[in-house]
Amino acid sequence: MREIRKQEHIEYAIKTGQTRLHGFDDIHFVHQSIPETALDHIDLTTTIGELKLSSPIFINAMTGGGGEKTKEINAMLATVAKECNLPLSVGSQMAAIQDPTQEETYKITRKNNPNGIIFANLGSEATPDDAKRAIDMIEADALQIHLNSVQELIMPEGERNFQHVLKNIEKISSSIDIPLIIKEVGFGMSKETVQKLSDIGVTIVDVGGFGGTNFSAIENMRRKRKLLFMNDWGIPTACSIVEVTQTSPLMVVIASGGIQTSLDIAKAISLGANACGLAGYVLNILLNEGMESLIEEIHNILEELKIIMTALGAPNIETLKKAPLVICGRTHHWLKERGFKTEIYSNR
Repeated sequence: MREIRKQEHIEYAIKTGQTRLHGFDDIHFVHQSIPETALDHIDLTTTIGELKLSSPIFINAMTGGGGEKTKEINAMLATVAKECNLPLSVGSQMAAIQDPTQEETYKITRKNNPNGIIFANLGSEATPDDAKRAIDMIEADALQIHLNSVQELIMPEGERNFQHVLKNIEKISSSIDIPLIIKEVGFGMSKETVQKLSDIGVTIVDVGGFGGTNFSAIENMRRKRKLLFMNDWGIPTACSIVEVTQTSPLMVVIASGGIQTSLDIAKAISLGANACGLAGYVLNILLNEGMESLIEEIHNILEELKIIMTALGAPNIETLKKAPLVICGRTHHWLKERGFKTEIYSNR
């Protein structure tokens, strides 16, 4: 049953696509006529905690545990990550924890990319022993714990009890010696959530905002009685980045949720993200156009990001975080209603 569900997730992710209601279209950079920069001098390196990345892009969690089909996808993703020198996260490894015959669908990532940065992935129901098994399975450099309560509630066979999430995260955090990343799966992270996570010592989050792959829509395709009112549920990615960064300024933020372009990435970083995870966009190109097209697209995105940074007078990621921008529309309305200061971005 779990293997079939994993395959359905891939199929329905492609069918439902991405809404691009992430809020980045409300973000506008302030043009700099004298940028005092040079394209050849742009530095894209960044960090996620103690991990050093060659660029702010990584391939975010997608799949695994669905038999040969998901093994093939992860094999290709690992090859792309190696060729482009990008970190890669596998999908939830609980499938392999419960059924060891599925381990190879995840282990293939390390086989195909032996020296790359690879993230393990489990749900918040995992135990410290589960976490250690997931890490050892792929010799992981970091562990993602994903938060997906809405997806579980809509999933016909999903979890219904979320009473011990914080305790589980705290136990896992104290039991591992690699970076821990707490990740939403497409519904966004609020200031209330990030405060709870900060209080237990979490230092890295992936906001997983609304506007990308919609797991509510995906799970609704698997239900007899649809909960269609949940398909619009969530915090747009741009809003979620601000919710986190203004609430917990020391938190390392990863942006994901509908990010597809170099301009999306630049805007996410300028709102405070250190890195950006791409998933649905990557999967669509991989399955419809192949690995070579995906590798070419990633190289193009990185080159375009350098062009944007040159135009803004931002020679590196830290200066891009300080580039002035103006927030308009629904994103501005959301942030003002939630008590956040939007003028700090336009006047810096």
